[in-house]
Amino acid sequence: MNYKMISYILGWILVFAAAFMTVPMITAIIYGEATFFHFLGTAIVCLIIGRLLTFKKRKNTNLYAREGFIIVALSWIVLSLCGTMPMWLSGAIPSFVDALFETVSGFTTTGASILNDVEAMPKCILMWRSFTHWIGGMGVLVFIMAFLPLSGGNNLHIMKAESPGPVVGKLVPKIKTTAFILYAIYFALTVLEFIFLLFGGMSVFDAVNTAFATAGTGGFGFLNSSMASFSPYIKIVITVFMILFSINFGSYYLILIGKLKEAITVEVKAFLFIVVAAITIITINISSMYANAGDALLDSSFTVASLISTTGFGVADFNQWPELSRTLLVLISFIGACAGSTGGGFKVSRLVILFKGIKKELNTLIHPRQVKKIKMDSHTVDSETIRSVNVYLITYVVIFVVSIVLISFENHDMITNFTSVAATFNNIGPGLEMVGPTQNFAFFSDFSKIVFIFDMLIGRLELFPMLLLFKPSVWKK
Repeated sequence: MNYKMISYILGWILVFAAAFMTVPMITAIIYGEATFFHFLGTAIVCLIIGRLLTFKKRKNTNLYAREGFIIVALSWIVLSLCGTMPMWLSGAIPSFVDALFETVSGFTTTGASILNDVEAMPKCILMWRSFTHWIGGMGVLVFIMAFLPLSGGNNLHIMKAESPGPVVGKLVPKIKTTAFILYAIYFALTVLEFIFLLFGGMSVFDAVNTAFATAGTGGFGFLNSSMASFSPYIKIVITVFMILFSINFGSYYLILIGKLKEAITVEVKAFLFIVVAAITIITINISSMYANAGDALLDSSFTVASLISTTGFGVADFNQWPELSRTLLVLISFIGACAGSTGGGFKVSRLVILFKGIKKELNTLIHPRQVKKIKMDSHTVDSETIRSVNVYLITYVVIFVVSIVLISFENHDMITNFTSVAATFNNIGPGLEMVGPTQNFAFFSDFSKIVFIFDMLIGRLELFPMLLLFKPSVWKK
């Protein structure tokens, strides 16, 4: 275990955490808020510790798979603790556990909240909450790799550990260039949404917050009504961009270099099919609750895009919708977005591989001697990927069940328990019943909130980086 290199990268995480806090500090200066000093103090401490850890360049820069996983897990924990301090020290969120819950929910792009009155928060806190979505959406280590040569050719281990999906590859030969391309596309889409929102009459503050939260598929709102009070144009813009940020960013790169056919992958087709099918069924199912079909289509489209992208914005209380619609919304929130996007969930690519695996198994039962391989976009899916998907599913179910059992001691109803774990583990935000789109997570005990914090982190990091922290043999040299 290369402890020196791990501490070196964690030092850079602290340095970048300090730099990130300039965004809420500028906001505090604009609106004349005293919370500026809490962000400043935290940033200074992070910067000092970070520079002490990065002052001396490490001679041995080699990183292998286990170091990559450990670095990613520890980086997200350190970043979350740093981001918590201004909220807690300023008194905006008096409870440390609550402040940590809100911060982790931000960085993991979950969007679940413990705040009963969002509009009472200082503007800089609201900006920080939304900005944590943007930071966590693509991944903080991917961001750092775009600017710093951390470990030569072994950066891929870090990218694999932080990026969502069963397979993570390079867009170009150099990892640093790949990271830069990903963030360039991410930044460009964010700016584009910001411009469209301004055209819709949003204020600069509202547009920045919304663009950050949509880009990271996080969903923290700055109004108690989330997005319900905005115009149909604004809702349509947000709907479109929630879907855009749910698609593999590698597809956008392929489009940019003129490979349109290769960009429209099996996963993208499956994702868009699920979106269209869900919108159609839910629109028909809820049409009797609306004065006209247009309003039903708008709310259905927004809500489907919000939940399958795991953004969690709300325009309607879907907790009051018919059971068919509620069931479909829960199902698509489990499926989630595409691999290589900023969305959470199980990922469409894994679902496609599982279904292809079932089809292959059925064919094998009929024709035992037939040798048939699973393919995705004309490429054979290797046995290691298939194994990892199967192991991921088993681990996913085990953690999900254990989490439900742990929070069930509070004696809330089953739908609340099930969907609250689903909302945090899949990084969605809202659930049903007591954690519905008009409710929040404030009523849970600190113990349950800690369970949810763990679920949010492990869900965002695709399970294994966090689990490896608890394996003693990983820490041996």
